[in-house]
Amino acid sequence: MQTFAIGRAGGTTVIAIEGDVTRQPVEAVVNSANEILQHNESVATAIVRTGGRVIQEESDTWVLDNGPLQPGVAAVTTGGMLQASHVVHVVGPHYRKDEDQSDLLASSTQAALAAAAEHGLKSVALPAIATGQKKYPIAEAAPVIVGAVVDWLRENPDTLTEVRLVGFSRQHAHLLASAVSDQLGT
Repeated sequence: MQTFAIGRAGGTTVIAIEGDVTRQPVEAVVNSANEILQHNESVATAIVRTGGRVIQEESDTWVLDNGPLQPGVAAVTTGGMLQASHVVHVVGPHYRKDEDQSDLLASSTQAALAAAAEHGLKSVALPAIATGQKKYPIAEAAPVIVGAVVDWLRENPDTLTEVRLVGFSRQHAHLLASAVSDQLGT
């Protein structure tokens, strides 16, 4: 794990790092999920593989009780065997070259932070939502995600202590770090 940028927004430490989101020492891990919370893609698969089947079982129950997860809404389950005690599931937009999906991406990012805060969780690890199976280009997603995080933290000061923006590759981490530096002047 390598740290590429550190800044502060609304009293919260914001860190951009390269690493495995499932292995972060935080209270909540964000999952870029599909609408029916079937964890068989990208980050979701890693979360269930590391955290255990209980995450999928709780997700199935959430969908039975609430219906499909919509963009801008978050579902919360326990973290099973993850270091994190909770997983916050959000649906990012499917990338369409001819449509601006940045509002949906920002909404999903902020829904994750709000859900963590509502559950009294103080530290969050956030992957680059929608950049895997939903094919949102990381170069376009990184500034939107970081901007949404910074805006939310400034509107909700001292709610969270740390937000880790976790890039699974060096390229993702560098782009997230660049966005942190641009937004926070680090």
